[in-house]
Amino acid sequence: MNRVCLVGRLTAKPELRYTGSNTAYTRFSIAVNRTFANAQGEREADFINIVAWRRQAENICQYLDKGSQVSIDGRIQTGSYNGQDGNRRYTTEVVADNVQFLDTRRNQNNSSPYDYQDAPAPQEPQNSVDVSSDPFSDFGDNISIDDNFLE
Repeated sequence: MNRVCLVGRLTAKPELRYTGSNTAYTRFSIAVNRTFANAQGEREADFINIVAWRRQAENICQYLDKGSQVSIDGRIQTGSYNGQDGNRRYTTEVVADNVQFLDTRRNQNNSSPYDYQDAPAPQEPQNSVDVSSDPFSDFGDNISIDDNFLE
């Protein structure tokens, strides 16, 4: 089984790119804090490379910025290529299957896509019944429902 779950912060603003067949993708890295401190009492972080595809990549680039906290569920993928110097280079990255936005950085006009300050306040439930729209209001007699009748 190849599954990984990470929570961290973006190290830079992600950039949207496209493959030759016009498929959207983005590559970025997140800083994930280690759960323990080093000998000097400082907490270190690991920097994990992530790749996301299609609509998920578009959303990441539109709504996230450097420092945004995310939760990533995905799988580890390794690869290799020959560098310009002729040496073999090896890569390891997480292919994101699911990215949850845990917080977002405010965009230029200081509003977030999740900022509902302009939304109308919820209304209190009404305890009275408007009988003018009641289809049985002119029925005449009271209606009595007896559950014992059904037995």
